[in-house]
Amino acid sequence: MNDPVLKLAGVTKSYKANTPGEIRVLRGVDLDLAAGEVVALVAPSGAGKSTLLHIAGLLDTPDAGEIHIAGQNLTGKSDRRRTGVRRRDVGFVYQFHHLLPEFNALENIVLPQLANGVSGAKATARAQELLARVDLGDRAGHRPAALSGGEQQRVAFCRALANAPGVLLADEPTGNLDPGTSDQVFGALMALARDTGLSALVATHNLELAARMDRVVRLQDGVLVSG
Repeated sequence: MNDPVLKLAGVTKSYKANTPGEIRVLRGVDLDLAAGEVVALVAPSGAGKSTLLHIAGLLDTPDAGEIHIAGQNLTGKSDRRRTGVRRRDVGFVYQFHHLLPEFNALENIVLPQLANGVSGAKATARAQELLARVDLGDRAGHRPAALSGGEQQRVAFCRALANAPGVLLADEPTGNLDPGTSDQVFGALMALARDTGLSALVATHNLELAARMDRVVRLQDGVLVSG
């Protein structure tokens, strides 16, 4: 059996409170994300979904536990090593698209590739390919302000996948969209995952969308439970 693309083992995280003591957000999270698997992460607001995603994506460090990405144990590694793995192996999508407003859709997808040392020609070809996959090939020259909310978020997915990461971490990626647009954007995400073999952990409040993913995990009292 192949190693999971993302593995969390015994991850804990607490924060200092204004009153004496700590707020324990994660109490021993275990998760294996298989190659090509799309998993829904469901929990109420404030339960720690974003904290979990930030730790999984090496944007934050746990108090205890291990994080493995692409077979590498990143626990306790240097910031430089963690940054390198994050830039190469992990893509992020948030509730707001965070596209750079002064650049068009194509350029927003090209830029992270250039930062990773990809040539301009290859980066442009990759960006065009991704935009075509989400039916936005004819919108490549439009800046974010000229795109609809659903189009902006599809471009954000393409940007997250620009460097062909193995793992996508998405934090309420359809939370700002109306139901029809949300369904369209989710369909684009699933198509990208199926076409590329991408693994994804998707935090969502939308139980209908969660049910369409491969598996649902719930963050409950600081641990993950199935279903």
